[in-house]
Amino acid sequence: MAAHRKPRQRPLTGPAARTAATLALAGAATATAFEGSGYAEPRLTPAQVKAKVDRLYQEAEEATEAYNGAREKADEARASYDALRGETARKERELGTARAALGSIAAAQYRSGGLDPALQIALTADPEHYLEEAALADRVGERQAQQISAVRGRLVEIGQLRSESDQRLSDLKARQDELSRHKATIQGKLSDARALLDRLTAEQRASYEAQGTGDGQAHADRSMERGALRAPNSRAAEAVAYAYGALGKPYVWGATGPGSYDCSGLTQAAWSAAGVSLPRTTYTQINAGQRISRSQLAPGDLVFFYSGISHVGLYIGNGQMIHAPHPGAPVRIAPIDQMPFAGATRVA
Repeated sequence: MAAHRKPRQRPLTGPAARTAATLALAGAATATAFEGSGYAEPRLTPAQVKAKVDRLYQEAEEATEAYNGAREKADEARASYDALRGETARKERELGTARAALGSIAAAQYRSGGLDPALQIALTADPEHYLEEAALADRVGERQAQQISAVRGRLVEIGQLRSESDQRLSDLKARQDELSRHKATIQGKLSDARALLDRLTAEQRASYEAQGTGDGQAHADRSMERGALRAPNSRAAEAVAYAYGALGKPYVWGATGPGSYDCSGLTQAAWSAAGVSLPRTTYTQINAGQRISRSQLAPGDLVFFYSGISHVGLYIGNGQMIHAPHPGAPVRIAPIDQMPFAGATRVA
């Protein structure tokens, strides 16, 4: 039988070879596109990068304010838990003292044979003191009953305190879990923002970090601007002066000074320097004074931004504020028009 041989294929030449090579490259490119994640983000323009970074910073700041609120509640839960533990310890010491007193009485009764005090007196060799001793025995019995009742009462109190402490500890753990979730969100947003900023050239990044710094003359001659401004009262003037002193200090989420700040940490510290206690978060600070319109703004007023009330600055006049913008951007002067205005509050 004759063998069947596969016919030899001749290599392609000319136009056919070029067409085959083109198809092969196209196929390889297509295969590469679907390898790995397959969802690689398209190249962004510098403007698109800046817009996305702005959004990430805003989202990070929303999470930061949620973190600040959760930390405040966690601190309260910790203080409450510690106070309950201290009260429980005090009650346990009192219980120990009461039990020791009962133990002494029980030991005395045991040594005396366990006889009823009235019977012991009746059998005494000195009966003329019977009535006096009987009255004493009654008092001893009454005191013993009171001590037993006190021990029982303290046991009930300690049980209640321990139950309440367990609830406070559960609350504290829940707050700590909440803190961890907000912290992870913040760190994720900031990491994404840094990755986007790394796509920019050094010049583009410097331009981005410098945006919204306000009128350069305001930085060049602060003393002149301070003299021109007229705060409505001395406390507002002190808050503004503090904010000026914080210019250039870094933004750090969760920070309240004096070396670094987040947005609400700066306004809280500024008004604290003026003797006024503000709550910790933006969404509570907006209700910490009298709400005013934009046309009524005066130096020292708090100005809030975005629909979620996630950013705050301290108004200094002339359409400008001092605020802590975001990581990488230190405390600075900026126009209040650079973000969506949400409202304003006059603290004092």
